[in-house]
Amino acid sequence: MATRANSVEHPTVIKVDPFLPADQQKGLHNRWHPDIPPFATVKPGQTFKVECVDWTGAQIGNNDTSDDIKNVDLTKVHNLSGPVAVEGAEPGDCLVVDILDVQPFDKMPWGYTGIFELANGGGLFAQEFQSRAAKAIWDFDGIYATSRHIPGVRFAGVTHPGLIGTAPSPELLAKWNEREGGLIAQHINAVPPVAFPPEPIGAYVGQDLPAPVREKVAREGARTIPGREHGGNCDIKNLSRGSRCYFPVFVKGANLSVGDLHFSQGDGEMSFCGAIEMAGIITFKCNIIKGGVEKFALRQPIFVPSPVDPVYSSKIIFEGLSVDIHGDGTQYNMDASVAYKQAALNAIAYLQKIGYTREQAYLLLSAAPIESHVGALVDSPNACVTLAIPTAIFDHDILPNPEGFPERSFGQCAIRSDGVV
Repeated sequence: MATRANSVEHPTVIKVDPFLPADQQKGLHNRWHPDIPPFATVKPGQTFKVECVDWTGAQIGNNDTSDDIKNVDLTKVHNLSGPVAVEGAEPGDCLVVDILDVQPFDKMPWGYTGIFELANGGGLFAQEFQSRAAKAIWDFDGIYATSRHIPGVRFAGVTHPGLIGTAPSPELLAKWNEREGGLIAQHINAVPPVAFPPEPIGAYVGQDLPAPVREKVAREGARTIPGREHGGNCDIKNLSRGSRCYFPVFVKGANLSVGDLHFSQGDGEMSFCGAIEMAGIITFKCNIIKGGVEKFALRQPIFVPSPVDPVYSSKIIFEGLSVDIHGDGTQYNMDASVAYKQAALNAIAYLQKIGYTREQAYLLLSAAPIESHVGALVDSPNACVTLAIPTAIFDHDILPNPEGFPERSFGQCAIRSDGVV
């Protein structure tokens, strides 16, 4: 007979309400800084749960316009749950983090993918498309996602944290701010910006800190938008249930933080808000390898991917080269970013022939489990990158045929209330 005595529930060390603004909740923060103290502490080998708001902190709604995407406040984004200290972790150690599970809240079974404005977030094709806000709402049905804004598509999600990392040391934080500040100085008028400097406006730490500490965090804290040596916002789609992460430790306790949960994402997360963003619950187990930074030459995290992956064996693959074929024809030398963009633009143009709008295609390639691979980086001057779309995610045939595609329309995704796309 089952007994409660031998059934110990895994504790939830940080709890949030996904429907409340992040800056009204405890246990959250949206800047990286070594002076942010741990909100919770766990023991090595302990299994625990962490609840997370969506990356904007409840700024985006389940509706049919993209005005909320257009007006999102990017000074407040990436509201991370944490920090969580692990007893015994010291600088120079390796923090081993097992991601045991990632799930949406039962009370919030939906997420969203967004195209951000050129001057407010951008995205991979911000300049090429002169991006205007658009979005797709996705409904979760078990492991599957569908969207009223992109009909004819259904796929299994690969749930994962877009953002996870340890706290920086004071020296590492200073290095980040110096090198990113130098890059900004070289591109002062870039639109969208090439990097985001420390910004006191919108900075938030959901703990009762002395005023001088709070002001220091706001003044110096690194923005959470890019990934860095500690992990951070790397958006690796296969960092899912069953993954193991090896993070360098820079401060006592390691101070692990997590957020930006995704229900699904394509390789590249191309539209800036390019995954299916969700609020949810992540389950961890942490351990420590003493001296792991030296043992493994751990200058950046190492990951062992999840054994859980949707099986989509049939794919249609688009090639991209480091030539701006869709633009002015410029020849680049072994530029994999250019090659990836060309592969994606080839796929978008193809999906438009099927009947999807450019915005729907852009969102779909961001959210669905597409795969991108570096084909070759040796054949000068053209790097080769491929982008593969699973054919089984569509309820209609998308393969080339001699007759071409029948003329059809799949409507449009959610756009701005003024109709501008």
